[in-house]
Amino acid sequence: MDAITPADSSAAEKDPLMTSQSHHKKSVHQFLGEGSVADVLLWEKQATSATLLVSSSIIWFLFERAGYNPLLFVSNSLLVLVVTLFFWGKSAHFLNRPPPSLPHLEISDDSMLKISSDVHVIINRVLETGHAIIVGGNMRLLLKVIVSMWLVAFIGGLFNFITLVYIGLVISLTVPALYNSYQDHIDDKLIAAHKVISTQLGKFNLNILSNIQSQEKKLH
Repeated sequence: MDAITPADSSAAEKDPLMTSQSHHKKSVHQFLGEGSVADVLLWEKQATSATLLVSSSIIWFLFERAGYNPLLFVSNSLLVLVVTLFFWGKSAHFLNRPPPSLPHLEISDDSMLKISSDVHVIINRVLETGHAIIVGGNMRLLLKVIVSMWLVAFIGGLFNFITLVYIGLVISLTVPALYNSYQDHIDDKLIAAHKVISTQLGKFNLNILSNIQSQEKKLH
């Protein structure tokens, strides 16, 4: 086993950001689930991420700016696809060419079981939350639900559904990747902002307490 020389240890001490950055990048990837979704959101699969961003931008432009109807777009796209494949197959039969290669159009049992399992988990979480609020009387959870639903309603009132989904997709494809690349700088700024906010809140609380105490002294 190679011994660690003083030069190596001093280099590691002088450059601790390399270790912290690799640890942060790994932690961000773990937070996102360490799967294909995490790879796409962190742009580790650049072709897939770019395709998703460009295609969603085109769809948003067609539906929101060009005024194209979503149902009309889907029906026309399927019509063109089916007619093209039909004539392709017919021409391949007469010209002795290979027909269009299509995957086996069938949903596997494993896929359906996975989807049903995910839906089952989500429904159970919703039911547990409702049980904790209604039966358990969890006031803190009730306030969280009220605030969350109010935020959803407020944001939904500002944008329509397609724009809201597009904004969420763009944020998902940009914010995690930027945070993963500049996490050290962002964390420093957040820590500094947290200290300032905590200091100001402490001063505000002290002022309120002093005012309350002065009012109590006046009453006595």
